[in-house]
Amino acid sequence: MTTLFSYLLTFLGIIFWCFRAIATVMYQLDKTFFAVPLNDTLEIIVLFATLPCLLLVIRRNLIGAAAYLGIYGSYFGTALYEAFINAGEVGYNVMNISDIICLVIGVIIPLLTFLDILLNKHRGNFGLDNKTKWFYNNEKFDREFDERADRNQYRL
Repeated sequence: MTTLFSYLLTFLGIIFWCFRAIATVMYQLDKTFFAVPLNDTLEIIVLFATLPCLLLVIRRNLIGAAAYLGIYGSYFGTALYEAFINAGEVGYNVMNISDIICLVIGVIIPLLTFLDILLNKHRGNFGLDNKTKWFYNNEKFDREFDERADRNQYRL
């Protein structure tokens, strides 16, 4: 990760995952919480499928970000569409608005993460610093130096 924006997006993704895990546990324990899972069984599957995706996002892997966007986009995106349709028919109240906000956050964070990794120019250079890049990228200079050294052999 190279920018503060990348760090913050990843951190927000982890916090949102923890929030959804707490909402699922509270629902399973029959406690009242302002956010409830859309489908408790599918929510647990999504939570466990998100863990490897978040690890790949931390490693700046585009496939992990695409999977993260696909999982959350399909799960929260369809529910967001249905929430807007239902709220248009029934009307907006506090519960509808809180559900819509959670669903919008569930779609926006993976989308921004995917776009951040897609547009990041340092995506493939994870773990390489400037000294390491200089050492491995100067093979042409090393070959030219060796050729000059071979031509300058003096006889004693």
